[in-house]
Amino acid sequence: MAVIRLEIVSPNQVIYSEDISMLIVRSTGGELGILPHHAPLVTGLLPQAMRVKIAEREELIAVAGGFMEVQPDKITVLASAAEKPIDININRAKEAYMRAQQRIEAFKEGAPESENIDITRAKTALQRAAARLKVTNTHIE
Repeated sequence: MAVIRLEIVSPNQVIYSEDISMLIVRSTGGELGILPHHAPLVTGLLPQAMRVKIAEREELIAVAGGFMEVQPDKITVLASAAEKPIDININRAKEAYMRAQQRIEAFKEGAPESENIDITRAKTALQRAAARLKVTNTHIE
C-alpha cells in the first residue's frame, strides 16, 4: 500500500512525523482528503480534529489552525498549536469550551460586558476547544 509522510510542526516542536495512508483535514476551502501522490497544494487550515489514517486504524490530532503544504510524497502541516490526545488536558479543554460558549452567548444577548468581547476570537476559541475534546472523545454536556 502506498504511503505519504506527514509532518505536523508547531512553533515549539515536531508533533507528529509518520508515514500514513490518508489525511482528512478541514481547510479554508473546505474538507480535503489527501492520499499519496496528491497534486501539490498549499492551503490554510481551520481549528479541527485532523483524521490520520494508517492502514486499518485512524488517529485524531487536534490542530488550532495554520497552513498545510502537500507534495506528492510529503504533507507538512505548520500549526499554530497541535496536540495528540494523550497530551490534552481534558478539564482545561472543557473549561475553555464553556468559557468561549459563555462569551458568545453574552455577545448575542448584548450583555453589558459584551462590548469587550471579540466575537471572532471567541468563536475560534470554541472551535479549538471543540477539536481538542473531539480528539479525546470527550462530550460536552
